[in-house]
This record gives sequence, structure tokens and C-alpha cells, in this order.
Amino acid sequence: MLGIFIKALRFAADKHVLQRRKGCDKIPYINHPIKVVQLLYNASETDPELLAAAILHDVLEDTCTTDEEMRNIFGNRVTNIVLEVTDDMTLNYDDRKRSQIKRAPTLSDDAKKIKIADKISNIRDILDLTLAWSDRRKRQYFEWSEKVVHGCRHTNPFLDTAFDDILKEALGAVPHD
Repeated sequence: MLGIFIKALRFAADKHVLQRRKGCDKIPYINHPIKVVQLLYNASETDPELLAAAILHDVLEDTCTTDEEMRNIFGNRVTNIVLEVTDDMTLNYDDRKRSQIKRAPTLSDDAKKIKIADKISNIRDILDLTLAWSDRRKRQYFEWSEKVVHGCRHTNPFLDTAFDDILKEALGAVPHD
């Protein structure tokens, strides 16, 4: 079963090959989904299909990959999880953010776990990378993430605690306007 994860890792690396994370550091984008997988693994999530979906979680949103292509390669379960965590890119930014909050409680447990790990990773990167974001924008991201994660809780206690810890650190590190 581990083969599906290895295949997904290679696929994600190929799809994200030219992408970089936001910020002055310009680290390879693939580092982000790898961090999400690492968080899940550290939370005792070892299902290869869940980890494959985690490594692929931004592929539909950020590349020209189609869900049909993904379904042909990775099957229904992995693709359906990825589809659950993929934003509707036809919506404007604010509507996409509101949609994530609204949809969070309706996600499958697997999608909720990925969503929490994704938010943990993003907040950690906001704290660690050199971003040209104002303190206000950072705080808005932290507060919005808290609303999304609220709808995803109680699927993995480790992830809930890890999110609470990083959120507390982030809110303490970034002053109010």
C-alpha cells in the first residue's frame, strides 16, 4: 500500500516543480505538502491513501491537473479527499475563504485532518519565512484559520493540540494593529 504514497509524492513533486512558496526565501513549494504529511504522520496517521491525498492536496488547485487525471492514477478515495480540500477557484478570494469556513464541518474526517495539518503548516511558515505581509494580514490569516479549524476538530487530538499551540504562538508573536 505504501506504493500509492510514493507515486503521489513523485506526482506532486513533478506538478509543483517550478512553484515556490510565497516570501523572500522562495523555498520549493513541494516542501509545504511534505510538511503536511509529516504533521499527519507525527499525529499517528499512517494510512497510505490519506498521506497520498495530503501530499496531493494542492495539486488540483495550483496546477493544471484535472480530477479525472488524478482519479485515473490514484483512484476514487484519494481523489475525493483532494477534491474536498480544494478551493473553488472560480470564486473570488473572500468568497473562497468564507466557503472554507462554511464547508469545514461537512468534510470527511480524512479531509478535516488534512485541513488542520495544512493550517498548522501555513501558520508555521508565516512565522518562519520572510513574508511581505503586514501584522494585520498575518493576524487575519490566523483568525480565519481558527474559524476553519473549528469546523474540523475532534478527528485527531494531536492535530487539535498542535493547532492550538501554533495559533497561541502566532497570536503572541504578531502584535495587534
